[in-house]
Amino acid sequence: MTPLDDRASGMVDALSRELALACDAHGTVVWRDERAARLLGITPGQSLRSLASAGSEGKVEKLLVQARDEAVDGWELILQRDHKPTTFAFRARPHEGGVVLVGSLVPEDYGTALIQVGTTLGELAALHRETERQQHELKRRAEELARLNRELEESNRGVRSLHAALDEKAESLQRASEIKSRVVANVSHEFRTPLHSILGLSKVLLNPLNGSLAPEQEKQVQFIRGSAEALFELVNDLLDLSKVESGKTALRHSRFVVSDFMSALRGMTRPLLPPESQVALDFEGPAEPLELETDEAKLSQVVRNLVSNAVKFTESGAITVSVAPGPRDTVVFTVKDTGIGIAPENHERVFEEFIQVDSHLQRRVKGTGLGLTLARKLTELLGGALTVRSTLGEGSTFVITLPRVHPEVSEMTGLTQRSQALDPGRSPVLVLEDDRQTLFLYEKYLARSGFQVLPVRTVEDARKVMQRVRPAAMVLDVMLEGETSWSFLAEMKNGEQTRDIPILVVTVTDREQKARALGADEFWLKPVDELRLQKKLTSLARTGPVERLLIIDDDDVHRYLLKQLLKDTSYQLLEASGGREGVRIARESAPHLVFLDFVLPDITAFDVLDELKADPRTRDIPIILHTSHQLQEPERARLARETSAILAKHTLSREVAITRIRDALTKAGLGHRDLREVNPRG
Repeated sequence: MTPLDDRASGMVDALSRELALACDAHGTVVWRDERAARLLGITPGQSLRSLASAGSEGKVEKLLVQARDEAVDGWELILQRDHKPTTFAFRARPHEGGVVLVGSLVPEDYGTALIQVGTTLGELAALHRETERQQHELKRRAEELARLNRELEESNRGVRSLHAALDEKAESLQRASEIKSRVVANVSHEFRTPLHSILGLSKVLLNPLNGSLAPEQEKQVQFIRGSAEALFELVNDLLDLSKVESGKTALRHSRFVVSDFMSALRGMTRPLLPPESQVALDFEGPAEPLELETDEAKLSQVVRNLVSNAVKFTESGAITVSVAPGPRDTVVFTVKDTGIGIAPENHERVFEEFIQVDSHLQRRVKGTGLGLTLARKLTELLGGALTVRSTLGEGSTFVITLPRVHPEVSEMTGLTQRSQALDPGRSPVLVLEDDRQTLFLYEKYLARSGFQVLPVRTVEDARKVMQRVRPAAMVLDVMLEGETSWSFLAEMKNGEQTRDIPILVVTVTDREQKARALGADEFWLKPVDELRLQKKLTSLARTGPVERLLIIDDDDVHRYLLKQLLKDTSYQLLEASGGREGVRIARESAPHLVFLDFVLPDITAFDVLDELKADPRTRDIPIILHTSHQLQEPERARLARETSAILAKHTLSREVAITRIRDALTKAGLGHRDLREVNPRG
């Protein structure tokens, strides 16, 4: 052997973690190699038990006894090495009545890991026992739940039967109410013609220019005329009430000054007092300038009705009509009289149809029993409330509380204001519809698909919007209040600048042939289905190149859910199940936006961000982070700087996803080009 071989052998011995030794039947070391001497400091004649760490002596003894009879593998002993417990793994074989052992030093981290594994196994065993206990408990509860479900199903069958009966009754009552409304409306209209004739003829007979009547004849004609006027009043009340109950009463909102309204009201109500009346009719205007935005004619009808009612039941004293600001942006009108008053038990009954509280004046003046009913329903139609305070024999006070701005006006104003601020991240859709509730539905439906509704209620307003905005699509209702939009449809389809704008006609009458002939791209009958509307407008309004979105997420389920959320949009979706794959696809396909999961299997989200930002080809791609991970503040701060948005997976919705995508694309200068201002001159 050369000196080099000797040195190499020495280095191997120095680096080796293995050792060999032999013990006699009593466990005394009779031979050991140099590595055993170096690793354990053991010498022949020393007992192997003396090297065992505290608590391991029994395990050494057991090894020596077992190895005298059979081969033993993988036996771990904790021995003292440099006065520290160290783990060795031994293989032992019987030899001439003793034992030969070959051991290997186990690294410290491996020993620690073994201890941890042992601890973990113990914990798993305890967890398994707890799981079995909970499974037994769950089984017991499932059986209890099944029993309760059976009982609940039996109860539900009874409830469903009851609901079916109630629904049938409700439908029957609805049909009866509709029939009543139609009959009342028809009969009222039929009554009006002969009543007009009676009133006209009585007026002719009472005119001295047509010849004088005998006193008795004049008295009879006066009776006829008074009865006809009372019947005419009843017919008008019935017709108004029928319109309100059927929802066919159209409101015409306007802004007016309350003091001017009170002046006009004074002139209209003065004739209600007969010349011989001993009642003073006073009007008290607001102490400060006050404006209302509601239906002035309907409000006037309510107040006149209350004044007329007060005149009937006030023999002497005063009737005072006043107005003042109320709480929470309301206006309060009060009609106070010194008449016969109303007993407390009748305060609500007087607002019921055809209810007349018995009194000596009631028997004398008669009445329809509909005036207060109609007044309350009209007040409610105006968004307010009509109440009464009264003491029998002392007079009554009727109070009208109205919002300064009718709720429909407020809602419509909000919708219009939202449409004034054009959102570059949303494609605009012009909606011509005269029904306010339907307009709000359109806004709700289309906002979820990334559109911005531009609401108009008249053809004139539609033309004004078209002077400043070119919409991506239009939705037209043909049958508007007082007009149709046929001419506007033809105008749009014949115009050089507007003929390419897709138009969807949605109305209540089946005029598809005419709509198609005038150029409509689609024709639907109301009501409109939300999903169908979103799909169709997305298809009609799709312009320009398709935008590519890359989803980087190792969760197959969430990738599927995200694809479902963006289904039927104009986006092309690319997928990657890992960070490195996502970076590669981003470099090859140049997506317009990346959806990045925070927790990935191969590299971190920060690694993906760094690689994308470092490459000129992907540096400017907007990134939306979506995660179910609870972010720490430093993580959130960095992500806020480097991404366009941070979305939680469990709260992600279609509307939120589309909105954030459009915002990010717009910020990056890649948003839809459908929304743009146009030159009013053409």
